[in-house]
Amino acid sequence: MTGTPRPADDAPLPTRTARRRPHAARPPAHPAQRQVRAVRLGPRSLAALALVSAVGVAAFGWPFLAPPGSQLGAHAQDAPWLFAGLLVLLVAVVAATIAESGLGPKAVAMLGVLAATGAALRPIGAGTAGIEPMFFLMVLSGRVLGPGFGFVLGSVTMFASALLTGGVGPWMPFQMLAMGWFTMGAGLLPGPDRLRGRAELLLLAAYGFLAAFAYGTVMNLQGWPFLGLGASSIAFDPHAAVTANLARFVAYCVATSLGWDLGRAVVTVVLTLVLGPAVLRALRRATRRAAFEAPVTFDAPAP
Repeated sequence: MTGTPRPADDAPLPTRTARRRPHAARPPAHPAQRQVRAVRLGPRSLAALALVSAVGVAAFGWPFLAPPGSQLGAHAQDAPWLFAGLLVLLVAVVAATIAESGLGPKAVAMLGVLAATGAALRPIGAGTAGIEPMFFLMVLSGRVLGPGFGFVLGSVTMFASALLTGGVGPWMPFQMLAMGWFTMGAGLLPGPDRLRGRAELLLLAAYGFLAAFAYGTVMNLQGWPFLGLGASSIAFDPHAAVTANLARFVAYCVATSLGWDLGRAVVTVVLTLVLGPAVLRALRRATRRAAFEAPVTFDAPAP
């Protein structure tokens, strides 16, 4: 007895190959891990930043750039006031960055909050062997928000803290520039999109340790030439060779600021390792919610 075969008998049996799902492409980086840049440096901002940095290098390093017996040595006491004109250039850089990047109100608000927090942290431990918690906040903020925002934040924070503590003087422009470099450097560290967890914390801690010493050394250059040759044997000598002045400067750093810089570096490392995970999460959550890079659109009113 024959019958019509069932449709199921005619259908090919499924194989493992047919059931296997196609290989999925690797997904792009999660939005939560993408580097957010509240301030994107354009050509004009980069040019202004390069100009200020070049003038700053000359202002900090002129004792080693000027030849022995140069006329600059005769104006050693006037130089702080002359180089204080850097403040005008720094303000111009900030204005150019804000104008070109289209810094929105949310970014301005975050800049104000972080600058106020950093300015409030700076007096904590003042006068006690380099206990300056402001530096770890600058490192983490620069890391999350990028080099452009970092330079602006570092400069504004130092300016605000100088007003808060009464530290306004010819050294303030140098502090603003050095702190701008310090915070911007954190935004230039590698792996902003992929590096997370312990590896990122170790990277930030190492940068904070080295940059804390670099900041102290650079700021020593601001005050060392004006110590006066008669005051100490490690003071700047405008008639000595560069190598001799370099030896004097190293001795000056060891004698006056090594302990302070070491304290600052250790405090920065400890706070980065202990509070870093929570602060990084908070900063990244705030930047995601702020959506700095989202285009702003306006809908026409309904008729």
